[in-house]
Amino acid sequence: MDISKPEMSYSRASWPRMYVGEVAIDLVNQEFALSLISDALCASDPLAVESANLQHISLFAADTSLASRTPAATTSGEGSGLRWLTLLDGVPLVRRANALTGRAWPKLSGSDLIEPVLQRAIAHGARVGFLGGTVSTHRQLRNTVTVRFPDLKLAGTWAPERWELSDAAACERIAAEIRANAVDILVVALGKPRQERWIADYAASTAARVFLAFGATVDFLAGTIPRAPRWVGAVGAEWAWRLVLEPKRLGRRYLIDGPPAYLQIRRWARVDEILTMEPEDQGVEQVWG
Repeated sequence: MDISKPEMSYSRASWPRMYVGEVAIDLVNQEFALSLISDALCASDPLAVESANLQHISLFAADTSLASRTPAATTSGEGSGLRWLTLLDGVPLVRRANALTGRAWPKLSGSDLIEPVLQRAIAHGARVGFLGGTVSTHRQLRNTVTVRFPDLKLAGTWAPERWELSDAAACERIAAEIRANAVDILVVALGKPRQERWIADYAASTAARVFLAFGATVDFLAGTIPRAPRWVGAVGAEWAWRLVLEPKRLGRRYLIDGPPAYLQIRRWARVDEILTMEPEDQGVEQVWG
């Protein structure tokens, strides 16, 4: 890999975070998130990136194990192990963050970030792998990636069966294959909460530097599931678009689990005290806006 930009250094309070129960969401803009991902390619500690939406709050707000995670803001070089960056996704979370901070924060979904991440992977010569999806989807994915990103170093694709993801030995075998293929950036599209838990359990065994828990990204890239038009996402209705396309799979997520998670956000969301500081005092001006 060619990492021309020097590794950045961050303190534990380099940017604001919004908390909903045990979930800590990093309030950053897209360019800063992409910089964190790029820097992780040469940092001593790998980086896991996830997006927080209503489903994420429903699954993880009461998960006390999240307290042991190392935040992405931990200073590089500390040897603290896997660091986590949780991005602001889902219009209800964005609106709540805006209301609490008095600032406009962007919605950062994995499906919007994946293309600029792949472009940066090309620029740095990073090898990219995909975990999750079906064999047929991966066939289409490889064709699509070859056409749209001809210079991308595609290290491999893995489509494990559901039983394999529940079997430690099978997961270790998959992780060993990923390691043998020298993957630098691993897109983990196993669906929540499986993808986040797989990363937490097996990231170290893969030796990859960046892990992207980006859900349906493989399907979107391959073209097996169409993305909602931009105007649909802009008005906060992308969930309805996806529900129409996959009512059986997504009905419970949006219609049963979603409303309680929304109430949690309205009642319990808070932002840490870093907002009393000016951006220039933090030395990270590009995070704001």
